[in-house]
Amino acid sequence: MKLNQLKNKSILILGFAKEGKDSYLALKKLRATEDWRPKKALGIADREQNKNYLKKVKNYDLIIKSPGIPLRIVKPFLKKGAKIISQTEIFFENCPGTIIGVTGTKGKGTTASLIYQILKRRGLRVKLVGNIGKPVFQVLLKAKKDDIFVYELSSHQLQNLKKSPKIAVFLNLYPAHLDYFLNFKNYKKAKKNITLNQTKKDFFIYNSDEKFLKEIAKKTKAKKIPFGIKKLKELKKIIPRKEIPLKGDFNLLNVLASVLVAEIFDIPEKTIRTALKSFKPLAHRLEFVGKYKGIEFYNDSLATIPQSTIAALNGLGALGARVKTLILGGSENEVDFSLLAKKILKINVKTLIFLSPGTGEKIWQEIQLKKKKGDSVKAFFVSSMAKAVKKAYQTTKKGKICLLSPAAPSFNLFQDYEERGNLFKKFVKAYAKKKTS
Repeated sequence: MKLNQLKNKSILILGFAKEGKDSYLALKKLRATEDWRPKKALGIADREQNKNYLKKVKNYDLIIKSPGIPLRIVKPFLKKGAKIISQTEIFFENCPGTIIGVTGTKGKGTTASLIYQILKRRGLRVKLVGNIGKPVFQVLLKAKKDDIFVYELSSHQLQNLKKSPKIAVFLNLYPAHLDYFLNFKNYKKAKKNITLNQTKKDFFIYNSDEKFLKEIAKKTKAKKIPFGIKKLKELKKIIPRKEIPLKGDFNLLNVLASVLVAEIFDIPEKTIRTALKSFKPLAHRLEFVGKYKGIEFYNDSLATIPQSTIAALNGLGALGARVKTLILGGSENEVDFSLLAKKILKINVKTLIFLSPGTGEKIWQEIQLKKKKGDSVKAFFVSSMAKAVKKAYQTTKKGKICLLSPAAPSFNLFQDYEERGNLFKKFVKAYAKKKTS
């Protein structure tokens, strides 16, 4: 929807977190200009403020929906002729610059940040936006033709998107957000939109080790640029592994994808290497918190699926054998925990601390089913991060590692993964100064 089509509509901002507030402020700025008068109603409906927030929907022509609200729960409240749209759709329809879209079940935030870092190092007019926590509507009002936008795209933002980015990067795909999409098929359908409407002038960078990604690559009109494990040798020509400040081989694929984007812009290898060497890993992604009372603590709160926790354990490499305490569990997520259970038993984790209520019971049940004679692992169920960290100090021996890598979303006890990770860091440092026995 073009911006001028918003003029004579009564508009409701549905959901009033970061993105909703940004949409509201952008519309206020537009409505303050002469050519947007007379003004039509502009409203806000937010479940945090009112449990009956959906009842407001029927009073408006256009609903700008926040990504976290499922489309299916809004549709029954629409009046005839009303339309639901997202901030992402508005941005894609009106952006005069170049959009680089990055998606994947895991690694998209790191990859988007790597691309941004490289392009910025080259001196290009680049901005990092989207799911990484930077809304785009107010940014759009100032956007220029020469601007480049690295847009981290979640499945929620991709849902119903009718226009694809100039450069689309698709990293991987695992079952996730099934509470939102109801099944894996719907989740995959949303993700497809990153390349569905690309043209012959566009680029599709994808992980060719992934069967589903290979399938959608066959259908895209864009120029295909595959990458995968076998192509990592090309990365070594640009930068040695020891100079990449990211743990885990899975992150090498993220780095490779970012390099492939840089090559489209003809960025010299020297510039790419300098940017990669200076990259600072993002918070909550296998983040080293510190060593306290002889215990090493790692924060991997962004691990919201079992594959991410497995990747974290693998990512610690030789250190993984020293992970003796694992804090995990979160809000309900209908995924398979069997591979995670096998990994936990294989590396001989001694203590599991589950953030309860939530998926902890399911994970523990899988571990019980897969336990063999001689396997020794204890489980504790706690109702807060403070209790989890206190228990970690009590059960983890000096020289060992305590890892927060939940394998599930955060909404059982926390607002989001950031709050979960920040509380973990807070209590790790707080209990370092106290007796925990």
